[in-house]
Amino acid sequence: PIVKMAEADPLRSKDLPLFCFSVLYNHLHGLPPPSADKIPAETLPLFVTWHISNPKRKAPPALRGCIGTFSPEPLPQGLAEYAITSAMRDSRFRPVTREEFPLLDCAVSLLVKFETGADYLDWEVGVHGIRIEFLNEKGVRRSATYLPEVAREQGWTKIEAIDSLFAKSGFRGTVTEEMRRGLTLTRYQSVKVHATHDEWLAAQHPSAQPV
Repeated sequence: PIVKMAEADPLRSKDLPLFCFSVLYNHLHGLPPPSADKIPAETLPLFVTWHISNPKRKAPPALRGCIGTFSPEPLPQGLAEYAITSAMRDSRFRPVTREEFPLLDCAVSLLVKFETGADYLDWEVGVHGIRIEFLNEKGVRRSATYLPEVAREQGWTKIEAIDSLFAKSGFRGTVTEEMRRGLTLTRYQSVKVHATHDEWLAAQHPSAQPV
């Protein structure tokens, strides 16, 4: 699906990641889901990303979970689902705990402007997210994606990002130039909204209690 950037501009509200905080808090404490009355009803592909700070170190917050969908989802349902899935079911990490909750920050990425790349280099680092699809040695279709900020944050070249996506998809062999040229690349952009735990507390959600 192709969504014009202008259509997503009104969706830059912090209500989106703040809602994700409330969803996760209620899940961790066995409470009913929070109200989604502040969440627009638009339908978009989306990702929810959690980072965690280490109070003993001054390093940037570390990734704690990131899962989403390329299928357009109504935002109230999609955010409610992926706020929990990304925090509790990202296979790279153990589930988030109550003790970790105050150390989290949350980002919601709404995916827009999908385009098919002419080749594996037809995208810009720091501008586009990329998704690759290819057939592995057994003829099984594999895919993997990085959001627009990932390659820039990692300091990768385009080829390094592509090769990392092969590994992320589960491919364990040597990536060849022939494989790179044979993949299908989709590039996209995102509208990203971020919120911290402190901002969530300050928003005084009715369902929240001091952690």
